[in-house]
Amino acid sequence: MAHFASRAAGCQYCEAHSLVAAGIHGVSQEKLDAVWEYASSPLYSDAERAALDFALAAGAVPNAVDAELMERLKRHWSEAQIVQILGAVCLYGFLNRWNDSMATDLEEAPRAMGERVLARGGWDGGKHLR
Repeated sequence: MAHFASRAAGCQYCEAHSLVAAGIHGVSQEKLDAVWEYASSPLYSDAERAALDFALAAGAVPNAVDAELMERLKRHWSEAQIVQILGAVCLYGFLNRWNDSMATDLEEAPRAMGERVLARGGWDGGKHLR
């Protein structure tokens, strides 16, 4: 969810970092490699797709969460889980603005992840590469 909230905000630093963090927390490299195809990849469940769509919509400005998306989310997640999902989106909203505004230098591991996985979707590291 952190990656999708960061994608919505356009913070290339957090987009790359969040995929590295996902790997550290047990998400397979195969699944990370399929992040651009999450909507159709069999590696992602319907529950995950709903949560990731929600993260994109909640991270967008203006907010793009609508009733249909909330209903889809509620089919898979409890109210407490939705609050946790939104909490992660909100945390990354802060981190996106901080790192993008400060043009934080991108370290080697997230840079490599960005080049390997995200570049095919237009990611280039932007102002975070010096």
